[in-house]
Amino acid sequence: GQTRPRRELIIESCKEVGPSLFSSLLVIAVSFLPIFALQAEEGKLFHPLAYTKTFAMIAAALVSITAVPPLIALFLKKGKIRSEAENPVNRVLQRSYRPLLVKAIRNSKTVLAALAVAVILTGYLFTRLGSEFMPSLWEGSLLYMPITNPGISVTAVTDLLNRQAATLKAIPEVEDVFGKAGKYDSPTDPAPLSMMEFTVQLKPREKWRKGITEDSLIEELDRAVDIPGLNRAWTKPVRGRIDMLTTGIRTPVGIKVLGKDLKVIENLGQQIETALKGVRGTKSVYAERIGSGYYLTFEPNRPVLARYGLTVGDAQRMVETAIGGVSISPTVEGRERYTINVRYPRELRDNVEKLERVLVSAPTGAKVPMGELGTFKTRLGPPMILDEGGSLAGYIYIDLRGRDVGGYVDEAKKVVAEQVKFPPGYFARWTGQYEYLERVRDRLKIVLPLTLVLIFFILYLSIRSTSKTLLIMVSVPLSLIGGIFLMWVLKYNTSVAVWAGAIALIGVAVETCAIMVIFLDQAWKDLAKNHPHPTEENFVQATLEGAQKSLRPVLMAVAMNIFGLIPIMVAVGIGADVMKRISSPMFGGLVSLTILTLFVVPILYKMREQRVLSKPGNGKFYA
Repeated sequence: GQTRPRRELIIESCKEVGPSLFSSLLVIAVSFLPIFALQAEEGKLFHPLAYTKTFAMIAAALVSITAVPPLIALFLKKGKIRSEAENPVNRVLQRSYRPLLVKAIRNSKTVLAALAVAVILTGYLFTRLGSEFMPSLWEGSLLYMPITNPGISVTAVTDLLNRQAATLKAIPEVEDVFGKAGKYDSPTDPAPLSMMEFTVQLKPREKWRKGITEDSLIEELDRAVDIPGLNRAWTKPVRGRIDMLTTGIRTPVGIKVLGKDLKVIENLGQQIETALKGVRGTKSVYAERIGSGYYLTFEPNRPVLARYGLTVGDAQRMVETAIGGVSISPTVEGRERYTINVRYPRELRDNVEKLERVLVSAPTGAKVPMGELGTFKTRLGPPMILDEGGSLAGYIYIDLRGRDVGGYVDEAKKVVAEQVKFPPGYFARWTGQYEYLERVRDRLKIVLPLTLVLIFFILYLSIRSTSKTLLIMVSVPLSLIGGIFLMWVLKYNTSVAVWAGAIALIGVAVETCAIMVIFLDQAWKDLAKNHPHPTEENFVQATLEGAQKSLRPVLMAVAMNIFGLIPIMVAVGIGADVMKRISSPMFGGLVSLTILTLFVVPILYKMREQRVLSKPGNGKFYA
């Protein structure tokens, strides 16, 4: 045929692929809008990823329509442009692809039926996946938090700390153990004395016994410290601190019982504790005994006090001095400052009988024992009063094993609703990681559909065809077939990390499918130009020609992403748990996306175009 100027060919080629390429890159950038909508902890974790990807795609989109065309004209001035047929790899791929595509087109109903079966099967597998806020991140250490009933003495707690620490350290995988009971000298740590914490530093994994996993190690550690009356929970140091600071709950799932009477709240908490013990996945459940703290009170005998010329304040000050002590002065030791506190020695105040023998000086000079001036009594009361939203609160801690957070809470809610009756003015609020999960779900329900609508609008402006835009958009849910299947094989739960990977797949799916549609469009334009009255065979050949021309760019786009994800899929160590959840829906989705783009899209495109072009009065051609 007639030789056309190189510059004219370059301009025509850029006009052909430029708009679609620009819109595809823009779609990838827009697809990350749901990530930008995330808040709090999940937002801080994934916003850097979204910013990096978005700015890179925006820059690539601008470069593709500004710098690339003149660079092509500059560097392709001389020399021969080799055809795809001269590439040995491409020749092998083309020879393998064409007969498979021919069979797929000839048996299009079978292919679409197989696709429908795959969609149904994937939907079933998706319902079998659990849900959680974030996957458990390996930190190299564990946080063991036992809790006992209020009223335990300092001596008993100290003995329990030493015994538990020694037991934990006897496990070969444990490097060191540090335990503490009660609160630090900080207002952000309002832990009672009955709440203990052990930071268990583990040895590197290569020094573990053969066959030991993280879950089996936790089970072994938990059995070793199993003591009646001690409720145990296991988490990670960083994860546990974040949960406690944000929700006040130290376990993955918790319940806050809110109301106006502490006794009723405690009773409801114990009912919920009993009900949840039978729910599958419950490792331990403990409702705080918010009214079971022990108090020693002194009830003054006013007539006796008056007889000795003493006041109630005189007697109470002596109780305060003897038991709690009085700060008399600070002392400075170098750069450190300490308070000097004076009180009775322990051997003179460690039981009620000895306190009754404490002497009080009367104005008359007489020394009167405290037992004569009043009565010491023990009573129960709240060791700590919690409130939230203007209501008193009681916490229930739930530790899980072998169950996802979302599925567990859904079942537990039904059990609580059936077995526990809340009086008017009292209610339960589920919290912990489940609270984060609900927050993410509610936000994605709004932002994700809006993002898909925006992507549809961008594609429509580029393609100017509703049906073709819908064809490309179909790739978004269908590309998740492989991702969901891979997650099911790896036994991953859905989480924010998984949704981040699925959202990243949206842009890649749209871009890859758009490449195929561009080449099919060009092939069918040539068909309309060269065959005014096409036959069925002409339709098939046009589809084959367009699909074969798109084979190399489609495989390059997909392979580039797959090769980039392989190091993440085989990674180990700290951080790999989260990164694998991000990459697994993309990795599996790219595999199914390749099959979808190379076989299903050409079939659907042919069916659509053949139906449109074969209508009488279409104005194009009619066979």
